Amino acid sequence: MTTPTETIVVGAGIAGLVVARELVLQGHLVRVLEASDRAGGQVASIELAGLRLDSGAESFATRGALVSDYLTLLGLADRIVVPRDAPAWLHGVTGETLPLPAVSLLGIPSTPLADDVVRVVGRRSAWRGMLDALLPGPVGAKSPTVGTLVRRRMGDGILEKLVAPVVEGIHSTHPDALPITAVPGLVHNLLRENSLGRAVARMRIDAPAGSLVASLDGGMATLVDALLAELDRFGVPVEYGVRVAEVHTDCVVLESGHNGTGDPDAAGEAVPREKRHGLIVVAAPGLVCPVDGSPIVQTPTHVVILVLAPDSEGDAPLADAPRGTGVLVARGTSVVARALTHVTAKWSTVRAAAAGREVVRLSYEQNPTREQARRDAEALLGVSIPNDRIVAAETVTWLRAARIAVNERFVVVGEQAAGTGLAAVISHARLVAEHIGPPGSDATPVTTAQTATPANAEHAAHREKETAE
Repeated sequence: MTTPTETIVVGAGIAGLVVARELVLQGHLVRVLEASDRAGGQVASIELAGLRLDSGAESFATRGALVSDYLTLLGLADRIVVPRDAPAWLHGVTGETLPLPAVSLLGIPSTPLADDVVRVVGRRSAWRGMLDALLPGPVGAKSPTVGTLVRRRMGDGILEKLVAPVVEGIHSTHPDALPITAVPGLVHNLLRENSLGRAVARMRIDAPAGSLVASLDGGMATLVDALLAELDRFGVPVEYGVRVAEVHTDCVVLESGHNGTGDPDAAGEAVPREKRHGLIVVAAPGLVCPVDGSPIVQTPTHVVILVLAPDSEGDAPLADAPRGTGVLVARGTSVVARALTHVTAKWSTVRAAAAGREVVRLSYEQNPTREQARRDAEALLGVSIPNDRIVAAETVTWLRAARIAVNERFVVVGEQAAGTGLAAVISHARLVAEHIGPPGSDATPVTTAQTATPANAEHAAHREKETAE
């Protein structure tokens, strides 16, 4: 068998870039292969009407300091920005658009009979939700997902009319598919307070002051820029347009066209596809099948971004943010969009750059037309948006990978192994790199120790210094 001489990371999404950085700091000779023409995966930006705008993930959760600490490590602490302190709204099944309940967590209300909850879910569902206070704390505590827990304690009405649109707007998945571990502390506080509603109230009280989400000045793609700069500083090559056809524990096989077309040569002999040998880390979904044989699921999300001309006489005052920072949409309404973000109302940095223009972002499960997006924006914002007010429009499609049971023979990072959310992806990638350890360590799944080089030693020393600081 060929002795691995480098570590190959397949995929240059956030997980791939993070694990590559961590491994090179431990002394690995790292190379990153990326099938597309850019890095970042779901963290992406576009240039639209002279503005750099997030087209993928636009923020990160601030519950816990993991992401902000990592951003600080990358020198981005002064680039962290928080959204405007304004409520999000909900477009409910009745077609009415209302502010989200004031004291809630992922839409889970602290007081189901509060007026702002009743207006959204109706009195019947609110009364069912109040049964939560009568149930013993352990009821539902072993639920595997957020949806199972909420349904057990507060009923289907609150789950589908309130929690589902919030979770789908934030995590792009139904609560029934969101692991309970995605909300750290929820079960602990349920058992402590003997009520899901009181658990939510406790978590909101204990939460640090400020917003529950944050972003970066210049957009979340600033994180990608910082990680690429780190890899460039350490001499890690990132190869774009390189598609991997097969993944093995000690090599990858490239698709046709990469130093070996796979087609017959001039003499009629088959040309073998190129193999790259090394320690393989898979950071791209779809290359490793689930160990249980289930199909690989990648769900598309279509994002439509509209740049609108400034308000003029006779226009509804969109600059006044009539729906706060945005609107989440319950299923069963006439609106096709799953959520709307009023970007210039939410982020002061974008508002300053937009110079009076308004930026609106809508997300969809099915690819919409521009006209559909315009009509949905009108319905959700409660204003008229004539076609001639749209300065620019762009639709971007990206895929989210469902979590899979990973075959232990492979080293896998990213959403498919870690679950959703930037915190989960970064934390998991760093833990995987730590488990692999330096070249030749017992934890490294490599049969022969790699030879140390001056560059490796320098990277290891930098890692020790970084850890100490």
